[in-house]
Amino acid sequence: MAESWSFGRIFSAVARAVPPGDPALIHGERVIGWGDFDRRTDALAQAFIAAGAVPGDKIAHLMRNSPAYLETTVAGFKARLVHVNVNYRYTGEELLYILDNSDSAVVVFDGDFAEVIDGIRGRLPLVRLWVQVGGETAPFAVDYESVAKRQAAPPALDYQPSDMMFIYTGGTTGMPKGVMWDQGDMWAILTRGGVLMVDPPESVEQWLDAIRAAEVRQRVLVGPPLMHGTGFLGGLMALARGGTVITLTDRSFQPIEALATARRWQPDSLIIVGDAFARPLLRALDESGDSAAIASLRVMLSSGTMWSPEVKAGLLRHNPLMVLADAFSSSEALGMGTSFTTAADAGRPTRFVGDEDTLVLDEDMRPVARGSGQIGRVARGGLLPRGYYKDAEKTARTFAEVDGKRYCLAGDQAMIEDDGTIILLGRGSHCINSGGEKIFPEEVEESLKTHPLVEDALVFGVADEKWGQAVTAVVEAPGADPTALIAHVRAHLAGYKAPKRVVLVARVPRAPNGKADYAAAKALASETEAA
Repeated sequence: MAESWSFGRIFSAVARAVPPGDPALIHGERVIGWGDFDRRTDALAQAFIAAGAVPGDKIAHLMRNSPAYLETTVAGFKARLVHVNVNYRYTGEELLYILDNSDSAVVVFDGDFAEVIDGIRGRLPLVRLWVQVGGETAPFAVDYESVAKRQAAPPALDYQPSDMMFIYTGGTTGMPKGVMWDQGDMWAILTRGGVLMVDPPESVEQWLDAIRAAEVRQRVLVGPPLMHGTGFLGGLMALARGGTVITLTDRSFQPIEALATARRWQPDSLIIVGDAFARPLLRALDESGDSAAIASLRVMLSSGTMWSPEVKAGLLRHNPLMVLADAFSSSEALGMGTSFTTAADAGRPTRFVGDEDTLVLDEDMRPVARGSGQIGRVARGGLLPRGYYKDAEKTARTFAEVDGKRYCLAGDQAMIEDDGTIILLGRGSHCINSGGEKIFPEEVEESLKTHPLVEDALVFGVADEKWGQAVTAVVEAPGADPTALIAHVRAHLAGYKAPKRVVLVARVPRAPNGKADYAAAKALASETEAA
């Protein structure tokens, strides 16, 4: 490309194409116009630089959804810092791990995390600046609003397409790994087929001209946490297009709030994560009969987990003009395929359409034949991340060459139909996907085993209407109380990792060589439930 595309370069320019009073961010009653958004992000960026952060340093975002998350993200890009998403459900040691692993130099955190941060910050010598959002500012931090309200000139930096951004995701050990994306590659992926133009622009000025010429600019309502890739990338691109990002105020997704917010602010797009969001939303629509609340929506997008055809059909009954987009992507491999559903084909099975860079490979790393019924691994080529930060071994396992071309093998199993569409079967490993969160059984098992009464444990996912999969444990623990075991896990790990059900058994099923027999464990759990 003629330009050195990066998000820092884009966000240093976009505000020039948007009236300053147009909303950039909406959160409850708070509306931040584009003029203020641009000034505030300049001030934050200069504060990061003044604290000693230099291009390539990492900025960690430990926040629930609020304007501060996207303001600090954009400010970080303006300062040429590397975005690091932090799951706000993590406990002290989990937080320590990700902040240490990422080498974060700046940490922005919500006020209710001040105590846990204070307990670990002594072991994080690389952090130069702690910025607290809300609450009584801790002695070791600076107040977010005080910084954002300062007057500051825009940073004048040499933005490059090789400027990075991280998306932290789960690893095979259960600990998160930082997926390293070049911003130029991420920009190219996200703008391909964008809503403003068919072809990506050749210059920033072309991009700004397209924003100015647009009859309407995107207004997206983000349902999931911004610290997840689905909501984050959707919100980021809405802002890059000069649009508006609307976030919800409740700490968990509440369909009544979502409907009221949609009715008030009239978004054209809604981002969700599969049935965990879609089912309660559909239930609220059915119970209220308030189809008008989503009448403004033209696109509802889900990514990260499968979305049931019957739920899609139910939503389309309330707004037949919507297009429901089911994106098959991962943090390591964006754009593996997409499934579009409209009122004309509501209820049909989900089939993903990929491009020439998406393959389904057999055990010999050769493409499986269309219509063969053979199960293979999905491989994504084209624009890919550099790998995992500080984990060469996992990078080598996940990224491989096929016929001289680099591909990502993220672990998804699939079949390919005669017409080239992809039937997604799920992860080949035992990774649990509960409400869009990746949960690794080994981590939960080890936590259970730290309880004094637990002899052994196996953890797996079982189908669940709300969560997609519910974390379930088969535990060998004579005399234990299942409720106490769940509480024990919650005291050591993020709450969403705790089992929703614990089944006590005389002996946890294992093969003679000691390997876990997950199939037998699931059967035991089913038998206990049926009894």
